Amino acid sequence: MKTIDKFIDNYIKNYHSYKESWNYEDGCVLKGAWDLYKATGNEKFKLFVLNYLDEFISEDGNIKGYKPYNHHLDDINSGKILFDVLELTNEEKYRKAIESIFNQIKMQPRTNEGNFWHKDIYPYQVWLDGLYMVMPFYVKYIKDFGNIDEVNDILNQFLNVRRRMWNEEKRLYYHGYDESKKEAWADKKTGVSPNFWGRAEGWFVMALVDVLEEMNEKMESEKNTLARILKEAIDGLLMYQDKNSGMWYQVLDKGNEKGNYLETSATLMISYSILKGVRLHILPLGYKEFGIRAFDGTVGKYLVEDEGKLRLGGICGVAGLGNNPYRDGSYDYYISEKVVYDDPKGVGALMMAYSEVLNFK
Repeated sequence: MKTIDKFIDNYIKNYHSYKESWNYEDGCVLKGAWDLYKATGNEKFKLFVLNYLDEFISEDGNIKGYKPYNHHLDDINSGKILFDVLELTNEEKYRKAIESIFNQIKMQPRTNEGNFWHKDIYPYQVWLDGLYMVMPFYVKYIKDFGNIDEVNDILNQFLNVRRRMWNEEKRLYYHGYDESKKEAWADKKTGVSPNFWGRAEGWFVMALVDVLEEMNEKMESEKNTLARILKEAIDGLLMYQDKNSGMWYQVLDKGNEKGNYLETSATLMISYSILKGVRLHILPLGYKEFGIRAFDGTVGKYLVEDEGKLRLGGICGVAGLGNNPYRDGSYDYYISEKVVYDDPKGVGALMMAYSEVLNFK
């Protein structure tokens, strides 16, 4: 564990915001640091988060570079730690920031079935990534400040994804769904994209487990439904866990195909979701070993020393659908995206998964 501690220590010491404006990538690292603070009580993680937020949120609650009218679900992700920080500090600026982010949720355009569009530039599209970006914030908000009945909206959006994006035969979720079926990547009959991308499913199971953690006794029946969806998704993923490394592939069901690789961020997200699901008594205790194997396998393979510096490799830099140049969702597309070191999506997931490993100690 010393190596991991050293790597994380160094990473947060030298961390520079991924972009100059409010962004979801930083949110992954903030969430990882906050999880480690809760797991260890170590003040350095708390200070890292507070210092970051001081730079981005002014005294009047204004968030640097946040543009809610773009309707990017990604922009909500960094807001989810504000609830804990508000509780800790009682500073009014955090309450104001939370309200301005919730306003985006209220204004977010939706599909005809009631799911949030992923972004303005992706109309009528639902991506698995988006559920992670928005739903944990949404459930925290309605629990702390809002109308508890809106839990039905959250449940309905997950159920629509289950109905539209789950492949019964493969036991996996497609990355995207286009209700309008206009996109070249969308199946003309079903609207789904053609492949099962590892990190997309990682986002999805993290969304489920983080929402489940927040649900209280007033949300019992919704909680039971989401718990069933989580277990079904994890059971499907376990069919594809690599026997040797404990990891998952960039394209989940094509482990033997040329160019595919064991991918860090997806594996750590799934590991986190399994371990947290076990800790919350949503998944059977026996699943713990699958989560630990995934974590140990990733660290063993990809946390490497390079010129005296520890680095986390094997991370798919970015992957999406559509836009320009056009991303067609094909197998060749997913394996063509750059594989990078130390990306916040991978390191954030490492921190989150590590916090769950420590919670079992």
